[in-house]
Amino acid sequence: MLKVFESIRRFASTDAPILITGESGTGKELAALAIHERSQYRSGPFMAINCAGIPPTLIASELFGHEKGAFTGAHERRIGRIEAAAGGTLFLDEIGDLPVDLQPHLLRFLQERTILRIGGNRTIKLDVRILSATHQDLPRLIAADRFREDLFYRLNVLSIEMPPLRDRDEDLELLGNYLLKKIKREMDRSVRGFDPRAVQALRGHSWPGNVRELISSIRRAVVVAEGDWITAADLGLESHVEAPARREPTATAGLTAPPNGEKTDSDRPELGGSTTQTDLTGSSIREALAKYHQN
Repeated sequence: MLKVFESIRRFASTDAPILITGESGTGKELAALAIHERSQYRSGPFMAINCAGIPPTLIASELFGHEKGAFTGAHERRIGRIEAAAGGTLFLDEIGDLPVDLQPHLLRFLQERTILRIGGNRTIKLDVRILSATHQDLPRLIAADRFREDLFYRLNVLSIEMPPLRDRDEDLELLGNYLLKKIKREMDRSVRGFDPRAVQALRGHSWPGNVRELISSIRRAVVVAEGDWITAADLGLESHVEAPARREPTATAGLTAPPNGEKTDSDRPELGGSTTQTDLTGSSIREALAKYHQN
């Protein structure tokens, strides 16, 4: 991720197209937004369009706009996403799903920086930064004649690969705690954190849905958690933890939750309470526990 952050900082200062690759849920749009916010186009709009989420019959109008009467139902002029992004950044998500018949039009815009609305006869010159992203293997699509090779080279001037969450196990606890703090504030819940077995579960799961799945799992856990600490069960990841080993009494205390929700010796009501006659006054923790166990 440090390499990704460095690429974002370095590439943001240019106006060259950037292709962001990676599995679904790895944060490709967040990376694109971070580039926009650090670029010379940051005062302009950030327009995102999901090429896989719009019917092929409508995507041309969404991208390039149309004139009144250009087709049935076109009752008024409408500007497209490219024109709406003028002076800013256009993020083309899932670019691998852009219909083949539209790819030459996008290539023309990248080469000439002009568009022609559907049904129009006047070219419009625009200054727009183009960022694109895909979870697909574009060279394979090129070999299958589903993506133009010349468009690929135009979009892939600079590239950033977002790593999957399963390759970022050292980040999982840090990212999980960040998301938990954010989500519990949004939901006004008072959970304190993850217990040790929940952390083990976070690291043991492969996260096929990546960060998007992690957010969903933590959001669910915050809702269903009954105690102060989120458990593996709250996350829906009970199968990703090992059976707890038998624990010997310990004379140390910490700020993290005890494994499997067990009470520590310092949590037991007998310790210094009315049910024991052991005098613990003035003792250190180690001495007090030793007296307690002897009694």
